[in-house]
Amino acid sequence: MSDSFSWWGVLSAVGVLTGLGITFGALLGMASARFKGEENPLVEKIDALLPQTQCGQCGYPGCRPYAEAINQGDAINKCPPGGEATILALADMLGRDPAPLDGEAASEDTVAYIREAECIGCTKCIQACPVDAIIGAAKQMHTVIEDECTGCDLCVAPCPVDCIDMLPRRKPLTQWEPIVSDRQPLRSAHAGL
Repeated sequence: MSDSFSWWGVLSAVGVLTGLGITFGALLGMASARFKGEENPLVEKIDALLPQTQCGQCGYPGCRPYAEAINQGDAINKCPPGGEATILALADMLGRDPAPLDGEAASEDTVAYIREAECIGCTKCIQACPVDAIIGAAKQMHTVIEDECTGCDLCVAPCPVDCIDMLPRRKPLTQWEPIVSDRQPLRSAHAGL
């Protein structure tokens, strides 16, 4: 008789714990849905046009916060990695007038260069690069793929031997050109801006 009594105790404890788990799971699911908020389709489209470098050159901590700010009326010309093509694509999509790249953001187009003889192969620059433009291996020399570098300079600060320089780009950065705009480049179509 004591054997059957202990089984009922175990079964009832398992039942109570299962019920509590289901209840708390449902409450967490409802809380998560409530605090997540609704996705804004326009913000998603704006974000899709941005280069996803998360470099912060626009003044926001990443592309998604900048997309949200654009949706709230902020300027569409603050993204150096996206450049003119992104400005035109955003202008087309949002029905706004394009403008040249913002003066603060439009500083000289630079790219990271690693003084390879001084590189110790720590990989800190590789970890900091938001676009995977730096190649190399641990304890080996690293180098920057110029066509991939957006010039965000996020790799400079982590370098413990200070062997990364930001130098003028030898050719224009073009990899972020969205294929959604039929407008002419700002230089010719909007020369008066």
